[in-house]
Amino acid sequence: MGKQFALGVILGWMVAAPAWSQQSDFEEQGQKFNTLLYYMDQLYVEDTDMESLVETAIVNMLEEMDPHSVYIPAEELKAADEPLNGNFEGVGIQFNIFRDTIMVVSPISGGPSEKLGIMAGDRIVTVDGEVVAGTGVTNKDVQRLLKGPKGTLVTVGIKRGNDPELLTFEIIRDKIPIYSVDASFMVAPGIGYVKVNRFSKSTMSELYKAFAKLKQAGMEDLILDLQGNGGGMLRTAIQMADEFLSEQKLIVYTEGRSFPRDDTYARIPGRFEQGRLVVLIDQGSASASEIVSGAVQDWDRGLIVGRRSFGKGLVQRPVNLPDGSAVRLTVQKYYTPAGRCIQKPYDEGVDAYRMEKFDRYETGEMMSLDSLDLPDSLKYETRLRGRTVYGGGGIVPDVFVPLDTTDNSAYFSSILRKGLDNRYALTYVDSLRAELEAAYPTEDTFL
Repeated sequence: MGKQFALGVILGWMVAAPAWSQQSDFEEQGQKFNTLLYYMDQLYVEDTDMESLVETAIVNMLEEMDPHSVYIPAEELKAADEPLNGNFEGVGIQFNIFRDTIMVVSPISGGPSEKLGIMAGDRIVTVDGEVVAGTGVTNKDVQRLLKGPKGTLVTVGIKRGNDPELLTFEIIRDKIPIYSVDASFMVAPGIGYVKVNRFSKSTMSELYKAFAKLKQAGMEDLILDLQGNGGGMLRTAIQMADEFLSEQKLIVYTEGRSFPRDDTYARIPGRFEQGRLVVLIDQGSASASEIVSGAVQDWDRGLIVGRRSFGKGLVQRPVNLPDGSAVRLTVQKYYTPAGRCIQKPYDEGVDAYRMEKFDRYETGEMMSLDSLDLPDSLKYETRLRGRTVYGGGGIVPDVFVPLDTTDNSAYFSSILRKGLDNRYALTYVDSLRAELEAAYPTEDTFL
């Protein structure tokens, strides 16, 4: 994008303000910004990259407002939406950069690579005739080379085992699912377990399949694991909560300066309105996870077990900009049925906000609920039994589970940061692949 276009976008944006704002503070500040951009473009001592300057200004403005209003450049917008859409378009492999080579960790089930016979352990040496092994290839490079629109062709040269010849595969890219349900199984007679990692467009269809499988296996009670689930689509969270609550019960409401209160109620007979329910949460459970756990807790539908959730209760609305980029702008806040605001405070700035989750280790909150300050002003009552629950940001569990420190030593954390665990596992499997495949021909035999 040229300087004139970038400048025109901003000028047009500001000048297009409605007539009623002619003498408003909005117009005054817009004129100030326009004037600065004009003189920077015309008079600055060196050439200016107006696009970069404008993007920096947008990012900094949004950071001043709240931690979750974000700017997404046009070239990153599609990738940013993929986890919510529940799919992406590409060749369908999970990969790792191992010894400066793209190694296939696993072909994604049902994807084009699996259908062509690409296997775990294969090394991608060339892509469309370009050598990519031993060239300092990065994860971003791999995504650029292998992702692409459905129906397009990419040719890869693969080194397999000790075969001296490269194997050539012509892969037609396709839609690749991003699964939301990591696991579903019976943990004990009558008790099912489902782990959900995100709230996307495909989450509910996956959950329905898990419910059907578990009910066939005799499930009467359910453990829903939302630990580490950072959220996703509001609509999916509402649909999930609706499966646990009877009709006409309030699930969540939203409210903002320019938007009146909007209540959302359960409206269908749910697949699991009866039976005991436990929802697992931790400090990584955010947004949509907190909507579900908050509704379950406020209606006394089940027990919330774990540690206080993240505390992300802001609603973002997509705002498309003229150059194809977009802003996800915070317009409302989420509230649980009992009236608790899910959002934790962010008035000390973005950096302090992002560090708050780690500060919980220092304050002792990860080890003891007594370390969490819960004044009477934060007390609320559940809708049916009048139990005390707490606001102030995040969902405070009914049953606290301290952090397991056996897997959080400084030494082990150092290993994880350096990626040594992953490197060792890849080396081990790669050197003993034939023996491991012979000993464990299926997942069931391994488990």
